Amino acid sequence: MSKWSIDASHSTVQFSVRHMMITNVRGQFQAVEGTVDFDPGQAGATRVEASIEVASIHTREEKRDAHLKSADFFDAEKYPTIRFVSTEVVGKGGSELELRGKLTIRDTTKDVTLHVEDLTPEHKDPWGQTRIGATAKTSIKRSDFGIQWNQALEAGGVLVGDEVKISLDVSLVRQA
Repeated sequence: MSKWSIDASHSTVQFSVRHMMITNVRGQFQAVEGTVDFDPGQAGATRVEASIEVASIHTREEKRDAHLKSADFFDAEKYPTIRFVSTEVVGKGGSELELRGKLTIRDTTKDVTLHVEDLTPEHKDPWGQTRIGATAKTSIKRSDFGIQWNQALEAGGVLVGDEVKISLDVSLVRQA
């Protein structure tokens, strides 16, 4: 079993949510850290712990970012981090895994399953570090985590959808 750390400068945590019932607004969290215990021969023994700094949210719109950090949404001042801790990993064949775990947002913890694909073989980078990478996806309902704020639209529907699609591209560096 090898210990790996998330390389935040080469990893992306993105999300998308329906806006005004017509389009998806995308954003990302720019500060993520974590560790992974992983052996490709024993995928079921994998252990993942990661945290995201809520204040690092970026949607390309300052006013929206400020609103998302407010008590209407993430309440970044009171709940500064989002956490994920794995509970089980199930191999799906090839480079695909189901990573099950506990996701905590605003002090509410729910079970989630990340669908991991594109798990790369180990590579040495030009500086001698060993790296692997993976892509993972899931969907959550923001209301499950106490994020209820919304506005009704005059033509029907709501301003912000409840389903949030999450996509991760993670680069991991083996620790000595």
